[in-house]
Amino acid sequence: MGGEAYDDRDGVIWFDGAMVPWREAKVHVLTHALHYASSVFEGERAYGGVIFRGHEHSLRLLSSAAAMDIPSPYTAEEIDEAKATALRASGLEDCYVRAFMWRGSGPDMGVAAARNPVHMAVAVWAWGAYYGDAKMKGAKLDISKWKRPSPETIPSHAKAAGLYMICTMSKHAAEAKGCSDALMMDYRGYVAEATGANVFFVKDNVVHTPLPDCFLNGLTRQTVVDLLKKRGVEVVERHIMPDELESFEQCWLTGTAAEVTPVGQIGEYTFEVGALTRAIAEDYEKLVRGNR
Repeated sequence: MGGEAYDDRDGVIWFDGAMVPWREAKVHVLTHALHYASSVFEGERAYGGVIFRGHEHSLRLLSSAAAMDIPSPYTAEEIDEAKATALRASGLEDCYVRAFMWRGSGPDMGVAAARNPVHMAVAVWAWGAYYGDAKMKGAKLDISKWKRPSPETIPSHAKAAGLYMICTMSKHAAEAKGCSDALMMDYRGYVAEATGANVFFVKDNVVHTPLPDCFLNGLTRQTVVDLLKKRGVEVVERHIMPDELESFEQCWLTGTAAEVTPVGQIGEYTFEVGALTRAIAEDYEKLVRGNR
């Protein structure tokens, strides 16, 4: 599926309870989500035909929907079944699963849309390494001019479409500079995250990672924190200032798409793809393949 447009592929998509031919899974141009970003989503990976932490992703989809005042037509268990149905129909075992929910077209076409129906779909496709060969040599990151907003201005712990607008802009700017991604600060100036992944740093065998108090506490992030603790590695979750980047020895990103990806450079700062980075990437790979 490498270079194919995402709307022009073979296969089927689970759409409001039915399996719809991929090219026919469409919405109207006056869909509320297209105009006002009333959409939430999940990114998940299946390994060997099993979605890693699938039920927790379903619960988070519901949590995001509630935060966005989008009443879900489905329970977590029904979302689980929809994802399983879409996964079986795809014929894939190692793949990416995108479950999403949005406000559609209806009698409302302004900011308010309480009377519009809520839809859900699940699409499954093959997706390799999110950062390409960065898995081996380390990704190169730009530093974004955009900052993660205050929780007083947005539902920062929801995985909502509108919250990714500045991420798209940041990643475009990064790619134009030959980088894979961009590191974002938060509204206070602390190190926050990349555009679609959490970040970890290593110094003197201690791992430091930003406190997720104004951005998504990723499920992969939580998994990696647990793996580090099982290794007996000290993990410090705290506010990190940008000028501390110079003192860190190793760095990696975590996310469902990114998995565990080493970082070789952020702006002017360089990092080694060290032993702990490789070890935790290996631990994560073993865990997801075992689906424990």
